[in-house]
Amino acid sequence: MENHGPKPIRCKAAVCRAAGEPLAIEEIVVDPPKEHEVRIRIICTSLCHSDVTFWRMKDFPGIFPRIFGHEAFGVVESVGEHVEEFAAGDAVVPTFLGQCSECVDCRSARSNMCSKYRFAVRPGMPRDGTTRFSDAQGRPLHHFLGVSSFAEYTVVDVNHAVKVNPAMPPALACLLSCGASTGVGAAWKLAKVEPGSSVAIFGLGAVGLAVAEGARICGASKIIGVDINPDKYELGKKFGMTHFINPKELGEKPVYQAIVEMTDGGADYCFECIGLAALMNDAFQSSREGWGKTIILGVEMHGAPLAVSSHEILRGKSVIGSMFGGVKPKQDIPILADKYLNKELELDKFITHEVGLNDINEAFDLLLQGKSVRCTIWMDR
Repeated sequence: MENHGPKPIRCKAAVCRAAGEPLAIEEIVVDPPKEHEVRIRIICTSLCHSDVTFWRMKDFPGIFPRIFGHEAFGVVESVGEHVEEFAAGDAVVPTFLGQCSECVDCRSARSNMCSKYRFAVRPGMPRDGTTRFSDAQGRPLHHFLGVSSFAEYTVVDVNHAVKVNPAMPPALACLLSCGASTGVGAAWKLAKVEPGSSVAIFGLGAVGLAVAEGARICGASKIIGVDINPDKYELGKKFGMTHFINPKELGEKPVYQAIVEMTDGGADYCFECIGLAALMNDAFQSSREGWGKTIILGVEMHGAPLAVSSHEILRGKSVIGSMFGGVKPKQDIPILADKYLNKELELDKFITHEVGLNDINEAFDLLLQGKSVRCTIWMDR
């Protein structure tokens, strides 16, 4: 019998064939979605520091050739068998963190880590491990974080797609796919920042600035940004930052001492958004005795362990790890979209640059030079 289901699609993608090498625009083939999968036409995507981290990685889980990208907005083009949640034409954002909505963790308010389909940096699809991409010669191309959005079309598992209000501007919906949700969620969902509280944020990249935005929405009265880039002072103020510390300008004084003095005993909430064990320790030492919380958002870039004083732990301080800022994708991303549409959440200020897919390497240059917060990459330009 004739097969009337979805057919393979030929399209363009930015392919990385070796660690640290510029991406090449190639024609690829994207297979139809299998069971419990959807194929998405990507409208726009953006570059996140996690893409850069794995782009540089020479050893596993760095694996090539690969299609990077995990922060995006698109429209469902077709669905595989047993897909009831989505239909062609739905506006969606893909997410690196899945939500099955069935396991004990997905059903609990205490976790956003699906235990049925656990998070892992895989080279293929989460259920069967195979790829839906091949190059013009028919050779397989690897996936990235279950998304691979640096392509005009991609295939994702239903657990890794979230419907969003089509009234959301595509470039801003894209931000909710990773960075903005991670930072805002860390303040709102995980730390539960209270009105009038003090917050210290170590690292004012996109995630750190999103933490500031989340703390502003929650009503924090003192939002301290810590960064060695002096340009982040003016930028941070746009996101609600009230005070700025450049550790290079403190002389011999440790940064945690400056924060303790500014907050009369330590910040109520400290967020580490870089990924350095030394900064994680600084954040912990900057938190208040009795109830200070330190939230770790950065992945330690050298694999170093976190070491904190057991005496300070006994004084009521705590350290919390965070994946995706505690956000449950299918539950919380639509809430954040509504907050934007209701003018509570400000997203426009995150986008500093825009390029077309053909100029995607320019987005890498801008991020590596510290010139961009988020660079939107449009597929049709």
